Order: sequence, then C-alpha cells, then structure tokens
Amino acid sequence: MELNLRYIRLQNTDIELLRKLNEVFADAFEDSETHLSNQPSDDYLRTLLSKKDFITLVALDREHIMGGLVAYVLEKYEQARSEIYIYDLAVAEKYRRRGIARSLIQELKMIAKEIGAYVIFVQADKVDLPAVRLYESMGIKEEPYHFDISVI
Repeated sequence: MELNLRYIRLQNTDIELLRKLNEVFADAFEDSETHLSNQPSDDYLRTLLSKKDFITLVALDREHIMGGLVAYVLEKYEQARSEIYIYDLAVAEKYRRRGIARSLIQELKMIAKEIGAYVIFVQADKVDLPAVRLYESMGIKEEPYHFDISVI
C-alpha cells in the first residue's frame, strides 16, 4: 500500500497527536517508564505546544503517526541568534529505512531558516548506529561528554 505521507508541526490543539508521538518514542526507545508512566495533563501539553521555542513535528500517513521529533529553540547570548536542539527523534519500526527521519530533519531545517537559527544539533548514543549514520550524513560529528547532574 502506498503511503500518503505528510509532515506537520503540532499546534496547541494537537494534544492527542503529541500523546501518540509519545507512544512512538516509548516503543522506539524501549522506555515506557519515562514516556508513559506519568503523563502530563492536557493543559500542560497545550501550554507547551503554544511556546515558540518548542517544536514538535510528526510524519503522518493519513492520520497514523509514523514518527516525529521534538526540538527546542535556544536563544544565544553571545550573538543575536539561536540554535535548535533535537531532543527526541524516532520513527516507528515498521516505517524505518524510508527516509522519514531525514525528511523530519529537512522540515526542521526549513523552520530553522524561518526563525533565523544558525544550526541544529542532536545527540546520539554511540551504539545507535542507524542514528549515528544518519546524523553523520547530514552534519559534522563532535564527540562531547554528556553529564546528568542530579538536582535531587
């Protein structure tokens, strides 16, 4: 069956689509605990989706979510510019290897240009070879350290 693929940026009325994307993330990252155990209220998600510095894109086949990404716009202090951080990006397993992740990033690049961002950056686990290969094909690899600093 041929896909009827389209990409959309979620708006504050798209709470159910964000919840469905969260299910895709839970499955793709094998992390239901983080993504599904303590979901925020509709009001919280509506407020989040209303923020100009929060970007959520989904790839849809008709009304079925095939994948998506969540990104944050970070305004810089050293120059009047911003950058975009891809926080999560995943494609449902049965839709992988069809260029959907690459297309999501291309859609994000168009948004980045519209808002004047100068770069998009993303992290990938070294063991996630498909993600590493995708990002290597689209950008310059840096190998920084990542530290989680507990606030509890």
